Amino acid sequence: MAKISKPVYALLFLISLAGMVLFLMFKPEWFWVMMPFVGTTLVKALDII
Repeated sequence: MAKISKPVYALLFLISLAGMVLFLMFKPEWFWVMMPFVGTTLVKALDII
């Protein structure tokens, strides 16, 4: 399995964070759908796990 670098995870975090903000603006009842993506990519970008 190929190892994805930290900058790629940081970029994915920013994209998923932007998606969550857009959900909060336009469909606030669905923003929680993006939370696992934001959390996972943040943890991987910070190399916590």
